[in-house]
Amino acid sequence: MQNIVPMTRPILELRPGQHLTLTPQLQQSIRLLQLSTLELEAEISQVLAENPLLDREDESPAAEAQAESERESSVQDDEPAAERETAVDEMPGSGGVYPDDDSSLPEAARPDTLREHLLGQLALTRAAPRDVVLASLLIDELDENGYLDSPLEEILGWLPADMEPDIDELRAALSLLQSFDPVGIGARDMAECLMLQLRNPDPARLPEAADAAALACARQICAHHLPLLATGNAARLCAAVGCDEATFRVAHSLILRLEPRPGRAWTVPAAEYAVPDVIVRKTRRGWQVTLNSAAVPRLQINGLYAQMLGNQKDSAHAGLQAQLQQARWMIRNVEQRFDTILRVSQAIVERQTAFFSQGPAAMRPLILKDIAGELGLHESTISRATTQKYMLTPFGTLELKRFFGAGVSTEGGDATSATAVQTYIRQMVADENRAKPLSDSQIMQKLADQGIVIARRTVAKYREALRIAPATLRKAQASAR
Repeated sequence: MQNIVPMTRPILELRPGQHLTLTPQLQQSIRLLQLSTLELEAEISQVLAENPLLDREDESPAAEAQAESERESSVQDDEPAAERETAVDEMPGSGGVYPDDDSSLPEAARPDTLREHLLGQLALTRAAPRDVVLASLLIDELDENGYLDSPLEEILGWLPADMEPDIDELRAALSLLQSFDPVGIGARDMAECLMLQLRNPDPARLPEAADAAALACARQICAHHLPLLATGNAARLCAAVGCDEATFRVAHSLILRLEPRPGRAWTVPAAEYAVPDVIVRKTRRGWQVTLNSAAVPRLQINGLYAQMLGNQKDSAHAGLQAQLQQARWMIRNVEQRFDTILRVSQAIVERQTAFFSQGPAAMRPLILKDIAGELGLHESTISRATTQKYMLTPFGTLELKRFFGAGVSTEGGDATSATAVQTYIRQMVADENRAKPLSDSQIMQKLADQGIVIARRTVAKYREALRIAPATLRKAQASAR
């Protein structure tokens, strides 16, 4: 019997896949929100140069003619206007509340930002488009020192549900980021930052790393014994690590050469360069928040081009019609950016009234979820709206992220914020005897004396968050000076 082979037919199948699709308008809205004021100005300047349909209101011919007319008709009006323009400069200076322990004169700014430096390296990789998107999101979450402040699990919750994000993919994207220059970038804490630098050390920059025993000793100390290193007890460290004193001295010298803040070279001191997005003033109705008019670009559609286009839809004007739509998106998204920043700032001020009256030590517990729930926005939106956005307060110009921190219980049953506790720690370190710096245990005891009872390991965590070196390193730095 002859076998009959059934004919095969092509079958149309629908297979689900993972796609991260955002409209160009939404992509622009997200990008503008995460930019600092200075970065936004650069972005707008580029768009103005490329799109003739977009103008600044103060650069339009009508605005210039009106301004000239006003100058000719009333010279006396110039003085109050000048006073209004310099009102921001007369308010308290920035950076006074959170001075850096080892800061001196502001360093010259790098030609690019840390974000641009990392994105440039990302563009040169052969990573899949999805991995590039995830790595870009992680880059946007780095603080000014190059640390990843938010846990991966928290970032995972911010991602769009239709993206079907996976924690393993996020870990892979972080590994990619941590392979970039500067070494140590993308670390979650100081221990990881130092370990990344010791993974494949450059002998030219770290000659002590050529000693294999010292390198192994340094790795063990950074991975497991930083709190013990802070005590300065060399004998205990040698016993814990299993090395002799000579090896420990070389390892210690190696650790002192590491950079605890890998993003420092790209950091522009906020005291000199941060432009406040919002201003907080005391009025009869309480603390009021307003946008800093000097930071808000005034954009408009070029009237001449718009009139020329009219309602014409023919293909000859398709390019100009597209530029007109892009100009409208830019204006709308810039307005939405500042509206979001203002709303978030108002909610912060309402929650942190005690800070504006009493200072950083009165900062209350506050998390992104609180503001997100109150405003009906996603936590990722709050994160972008508070990163590199600054508020001019009676205590200086502060990044909006400074107002967030988890709660810490006190002996009286009340709660204070982690930010307030960090303020106490920073002040203690600033006032300490440089020759005998405070250990984490001593800081813990001083906090307990003020009614704030926390574990020594929590003190170490907050100290690392402040980028304050362990006591033994501070002592070594002081002796080196």
